[in-house]
Amino acid sequence: MTAEGNLPGIDTTKPHSARMYDYYLGGKTHYEADVQAAEAVIATVPFAGGMARANRDFMIRATRWLTSEAGVRQFLDIGSGIPTEPNLHQIAQSVAPDARVVYTDSDPIVLQYAQALLHSTPEGRTAYLQADAARPASIVDSDELRSTLDLTRPVALSVNALFHFVPDEWGPYEILKGLLERLPSGSYLCLSHATADIDDPALAELGREVEEIYAKGGTTLRLRDRAEVARFFEGLELVEPGIVMAHDWRPDPEQVTELKEGQPSMLAAVARKP
Repeated sequence: MTAEGNLPGIDTTKPHSARMYDYYLGGKTHYEADVQAAEAVIATVPFAGGMARANRDFMIRATRWLTSEAGVRQFLDIGSGIPTEPNLHQIAQSVAPDARVVYTDSDPIVLQYAQALLHSTPEGRTAYLQADAARPASIVDSDELRSTLDLTRPVALSVNALFHFVPDEWGPYEILKGLLERLPSGSYLCLSHATADIDDPALAELGREVEEIYAKGGTTLRLRDRAEVARFFEGLELVEPGIVMAHDWRPDPEQVTELKEGQPSMLAAVARKP
């Protein structure tokens, strides 16, 4: 089932990465152009859906760890995407009902469905901000964030499956630095990123083909190798097991990955700001 109609400010004739991701996850908020592009990716990489779900499961495990083990009570989720249950605040507040979450995204379609992100527990709070990650100050200095989060206390910055859509010329490392430098010591970075750093040359070539599919739809997809992804964590203290494939980050026996041996998901890690 796909979404119907034309929402204001949304071009449904061209595929969009957030709606394609929704399709991979089995959601309903996508259009025919998204289905066609996503199916082209799946035809190239049949386990693309498994990769998306492995990334989503990483977010769930990392958020649960940050809340229960690291004691984090504040989250800033940038590039939150189309709501998909369980959403980040539902995971965090299931552990700590007083957890607070600010979601941000620049995609108008996410704004249309943002109400689903605002059903907080009575003890906690959630907020949604439509903002561009390329302008960190517009996020950190916003009224929505300042009225929801206390920036004198640690914040977990979640940027899952975001920066591979940020081309080099936009300065992805500088963007992330601009966000992290506004957060206090003891804050955390939770990041996942699509990669072409794969031992199998055939799979690496498929990654380049997927980049081309996204480019034809008007979206830049920039796969980065392990060294390039590691640059995002410079100056931070990596949490064990460090930078690994998403499905290998503190795996939960109850979350059974669909990926077979040797199939990649995304590189992922959690790190603490000293």
